[in-house]
Amino acid sequence: MAERRNLLETLDKKKIPYHVAIIMDGNGRWAQKRGLPRIEGHKQGAKSVDSVTTTARKIGIKYLTLYAFSKDNWKRPKDEILALFDLLRHYLSKKKDKMKKNQIKFNVVGDIEDLPQDIVGKINEVKAYTSDCNGMVLTLALSYSGKSEIVKACKKILKMYKDGKITEEEIDNNLFSDMIGLPDVDLLIRTSGEMRVSDFLLWNIAYAEVYITKKLWPDFRGKDLIKAMKEFQKRERRFGLTQEQIMTMKQDMKENTEKTIDCP
Repeated sequence: MAERRNLLETLDKKKIPYHVAIIMDGNGRWAQKRGLPRIEGHKQGAKSVDSVTTTARKIGIKYLTLYAFSKDNWKRPKDEILALFDLLRHYLSKKKDKMKKNQIKFNVVGDIEDLPQDIVGKINEVKAYTSDCNGMVLTLALSYSGKSEIVKACKKILKMYKDGKITEEEIDNNLFSDMIGLPDVDLLIRTSGEMRVSDFLLWNIAYAEVYITKKLWPDFRGKDLIKAMKEFQKRERRFGLTQEQIMTMKQDMKENTEKTIDCP
């Protein structure tokens, strides 16, 4: 706790990423390294979810999106899937009051209709319970695929166009982003050292800074999120511009600020 507090104090509050997305990888390997059943890795991973969510709220992150269960994860052994859903039930029941207290709005993306009906009901319950919270949005990606999300967005836009609700000229990046429903990702974190995005938030991560750590997810806690923030704050985000253009923009901003200060 003391280490986390000390790290928090070193963060630049003006450079906090608006949206952080995390590919939580390595639960199974964490368990296997210890000779434990895979589900033990998922249980420890749930503790990391709690620690990271709490820390993200304290840092001032507005959107935190966690990759919890992909469409491809349905290929895993049935026993593991059932155990994962039991953990999700427990998490939603146990943490909803903490979310409310900390002003965290709960959200889910993915093909929710694939999930067991009781979990769908619990998701809707927690979403309604936290709907008026405005401190941070916590999104779990469940039965999620970035490719499928883009296809669904295209179908929605096509239907709107056919129904005469929009014109061809109104179909642009902003409309597409509205269909996706989440803001662009500023920082994408992946644990376990793997170097891939695994079909996660493909539209949103176009200009995300990427932070890879070899730590397995059950070992990744709040202090590790702060370390990722510190690395993020060292980056120069260019959005397709050259370094010279960035420097010119910064100089213009500085001069405009000085002029504003000098005004009587």
